[in-house]
Amino acid sequence: MKGESFAASGQLLGTVLAVQANFYRVQMDQEDGEQGSRGAEEKNEINAPLPLCLSATLPPVLLCTRRTRLKKIGQQVMVGDRVVVEEPNWTEGQGAIANVLPRHSQLDRPAIANVNQILLVFAVADPPLEPYQLSRFLVKAESTGLDVLLCLNKSDLISQQVQQQVSDRLLAWGYKPLFISVKNDINTEEVVGYLSNKITVIAGPSGVGKSSLINGLIPDANLRVGEVSGKLARGRHTTRHVELFELPSGGLLADTPGFNQPDLDCTPEELVHYFPEARERLAVAKCRFSDCLHRDEPECAVRGDWERYPHYLEFLDDAIAYQTHLHQQADPESTMKLKSKGKGQSQYEPKLESKKYRRISRKTQLQDLQELYRDEE
Repeated sequence: MKGESFAASGQLLGTVLAVQANFYRVQMDQEDGEQGSRGAEEKNEINAPLPLCLSATLPPVLLCTRRTRLKKIGQQVMVGDRVVVEEPNWTEGQGAIANVLPRHSQLDRPAIANVNQILLVFAVADPPLEPYQLSRFLVKAESTGLDVLLCLNKSDLISQQVQQQVSDRLLAWGYKPLFISVKNDINTEEVVGYLSNKITVIAGPSGVGKSSLINGLIPDANLRVGEVSGKLARGRHTTRHVELFELPSGGLLADTPGFNQPDLDCTPEELVHYFPEARERLAVAKCRFSDCLHRDEPECAVRGDWERYPHYLEFLDDAIAYQTHLHQQADPESTMKLKSKGKGQSQYEPKLESKKYRRISRKTQLQDLQELYRDEE
């Protein structure tokens, strides 16, 4: 009924696939695409050219603008948004976004809405698997509240014995990894099963094969693939913006720019809940103090010999530093100031004590001299 009411008013529903400057690539819903295809066929009967955005099997994609009203009320349009499109021009492949439907989830980095799960891709070799880096990505993924699927690429470069060792280690962390090889097409079909009919964000460090995996799952994506730096044993960035790609089996997959160290922007109290091993300990026992940070507090249920506990302590220091930074920003008497370094870069530096280092004005200096002169007289 809701779709019929939109159609009756000349408004159609779609999903934002990409943001390009002030334009939005919107994939229309299938039933809307059928209406557009029929309209295009009718135009074709009078020798009008078919729009490039239409195909026989996929819904049409329109290049849309945003209504000025949305800009005035500050309504942002993100990749993954469900939007209402007005005045679709099927021949030119254009339209206008009139409204944004409520989001059920939202990520800020990358900026994408309505995501169902995160596909975290790492390589077991070339570049080698770094436990600390993997742990940081896992904590960041857990902080989103979305389901996390861990895939380990380039499994053809290690033996079955090493693969079993890696699997046992990650099971102790609370994760069951899926070993794949994009190059040799190992277990890629199993990945497809996890992605069907969902919006998935693929993430991971550069050079682990994310773009190659997307090209294997979606041949029409044609993403640029980079090689691993031999000097640093790290990948080079190849993805520069967020874009949704449609899977042939259904569902949408978002590629994100690769990075080596994701930011941890959680509070110190939240951090422990992003470790499955710690959650398991807290499920059977409680700490003595309700505000326990699980460092050196007595009768702590979390502190122990589990492998990632040193990672937790390091991430806790980062979380405390981040929280301190937020408090300093909110406090007008902050002891830190933001200083621009040029080229879009900035850093925080300690503020000098204003009364101690403030330069005395010439007027004050003159008044002091006059008073001194009067005293001498």
